[in-house]
Amino acid sequence: MRHLKGGFKLRRNPSHRKSLLRNLTASIIEKNRIETTIAKVKAVRPIVEKLITMGKSGTLADKRRALAYLYRRKTVKILFDEVAPRFMDRAGGYTRIIHTDFRKGDGAELAILEFTDYIFQQKEKKAKDKSKAKK
Repeated sequence: MRHLKGGFKLRRNPSHRKSLLRNLTASIIEKNRIETTIAKVKAVRPIVEKLITMGKSGTLADKRRALAYLYRRKTVKILFDEVAPRFMDRAGGYTRIIHTDFRKGDGAELAILEFTDYIFQQKEKKAKDKSKAKK
């Protein structure tokens, strides 16, 4: 029987795993998009979804609960003021997982976790001055 066997261990001890998930959660809230391994993405996705649902209510108790998990006031402010209001009309499914490539060093499968309303824009590359390069 599989009783209480759910969850992701990620080959880490409990304290390291907890801090890893907190940092990944804070990164997705602040940057709207992260790229990491599939196992980590699948582990952090439910946490992000629950925090956004918590942010939609906007009560003081929920802000304190989010602060207890995220530790940074700046991140909690972004969650409640910017991220949660974008999803007020949505009942769930705030994030999506996009499978990308394999990591060059160890061959781990990579994936992108991003908000569903995120629109990717490539950064423009700066053109190099050929006159400066010759000197």
